[in-house]
Amino acid sequence: MPVRQLPEQLVNRIAAGEVVERPASVVKELVENAIDAGASRIDVFTDGGGRRRIGITDDGGGMTRNDLALAVDRHATSKLDDEDLLRIRTLGFRGEALPSIGAVAKLGITTRHASEPHAWSLSVEGGEKSEVMPAALGQGTRVEVNELFYATPARLKFLKTDRTEAEAIREVVRRLGMARPDIAFTLAGEERAPVTWAAALPGAAGRLTRLGDILGADFRASAIEVRAEREGVTVEGFAAAPSLTRANALGQYLFVNGRPVRDKLILGAVRAAYSDYLPRDRHPVVALFVTCDPQEVDANVHPAKTEVRFRNAGLVRALIVHALKDGLAREGKRTAANTADGAALSAFRPAFTPPRPGNWDRRSSPSYPVNPMRAFEGAAAAAFAEPGQAAFDVGTPTADVRFEAAPAPDLLDRPLGAARTQIHETYIVSQTRDGLIVVDQHAAHERIVYERLKASLAKNGVQRQILLIPEIVELDEATVEKLLDRAEELASFGLAIESFGPGAVAVRETPSLLGKANAAGLLRDLAEHMAEWDEALPLERRLMHVAATMACHGSVRAGRRLKPEEMNALLREMEDTPNSGQCNHGRPTYVELKLSDIEKLFGRR
Repeated sequence: MPVRQLPEQLVNRIAAGEVVERPASVVKELVENAIDAGASRIDVFTDGGGRRRIGITDDGGGMTRNDLALAVDRHATSKLDDEDLLRIRTLGFRGEALPSIGAVAKLGITTRHASEPHAWSLSVEGGEKSEVMPAALGQGTRVEVNELFYATPARLKFLKTDRTEAEAIREVVRRLGMARPDIAFTLAGEERAPVTWAAALPGAAGRLTRLGDILGADFRASAIEVRAEREGVTVEGFAAAPSLTRANALGQYLFVNGRPVRDKLILGAVRAAYSDYLPRDRHPVVALFVTCDPQEVDANVHPAKTEVRFRNAGLVRALIVHALKDGLAREGKRTAANTADGAALSAFRPAFTPPRPGNWDRRSSPSYPVNPMRAFEGAAAAAFAEPGQAAFDVGTPTADVRFEAAPAPDLLDRPLGAARTQIHETYIVSQTRDGLIVVDQHAAHERIVYERLKASLAKNGVQRQILLIPEIVELDEATVEKLLDRAEELASFGLAIESFGPGAVAVRETPSLLGKANAAGLLRDLAEHMAEWDEALPLERRLMHVAATMACHGSVRAGRRLKPEEMNALLREMEDTPNSGQCNHGRPTYVELKLSDIEKLFGRR
């Protein structure tokens, strides 16, 4: 078959397939054009999920008659001044959006430039351009797209339901709205009630206002401001505290020079920064804005312009990790459980309904004391008894609850208060001036040991203790091989191992911070973590995984009795330890109940 030149209309439809993937792609391109035109207000209307109609109206600079006639031709753009693709300062620059839309839909454009006496309009249907005609419009540009993909019916089969396509459009407008809080947006359509985001004030406060409007009040309440700058690259924005997480990474919004992007490098940096705070199956919510010289980033990677390439990717990644870690450490005392409302408080609500008088037979409840008043006296005696003092015997308690003497007044003013008791030999209950705090002793000590390991490693290496008799741990050959392959990394944390035959490992040294550790359990857990590692995983991340596993094995276990001085010492160490609100697996180390919350439970307020 001979080679032939394809017709221009067919070429345009093929090219349109790269730019116009679905209705949301059309909205993205048109709204970006409005932003580039200097609009301060953009209105978006859709019908039928965008396939029947899309309308975009802005109050930007508009186009002259000659510009309008040229704008719908392929590779015609006002965004590039000198054909330099290394200095792109606008969202659009390829000159493909309008001709691609006009090739597969019915496109109408009405625009007015300040230098023109009136507006002009133009229509394109299936690639056929009409004459430019006079029209009526006060300011800016109005673009209407009807019957999307009518010229390429096969593409219609790949569209999803109207509701799904409308949600995709909403997500596009959300991202562009976050990128430009100085612009007012209105999103309306047959599928939803209108949503309006007013223009926000400049600066971090205005940015947080827009993010709160879009991401919700829970993000605004837990947002931590982050910022880092080096070598002309700035990273700023807001990151949610570890108390607010998602089941996927869709809550991570990333912008480069005002352009919404989905970049694996940045997503990986966010994951690394939160690795000490969240469980593996949870993802943070962040909105990060990277600003750099246009020459340092390539936006001409894909027609959809959702991917970028950095000249110095390592610098950008390091700045993101530093900014997030610095912000999270600064706000590290935020607990990962908000008890002011929701499930935590609901769990305290009484589930027992007292019986009606005359309908209850005491004999049907043999566990109930013979004399209810005596039971109350016994409970009171137990509550106010000195440590070690016997109280009335009122039956077998459901938990080992030990009450301590009245706390020192100065301890009540400490952030985590004064320890009053230990419950189930697992939870420490402390008292503050305006409430109480429940601490998970294992999770809290796990974070303390972990931060000590990290600090010791950064300073002069982890202190080791030599075992008088090496401990032999029997494992399967594959596990032994994995451990020995990482022996050097483990040695940096004070865990010295060597081969002891085909199915065993000899442990000769352990980190002194761990005390008497269960070497067999520790090595098995380390092997399980190593099985999930990729060779591309940075050494720092691998070392932190090792530290987290060691900290878990070296911390105070649940079920261990603590003396009053031990409980208070643990609380004081938590106050001095960074990131003590969560253990290194992302679970909360403590929850707090304010006195006002407790009074609500009893109907006092």
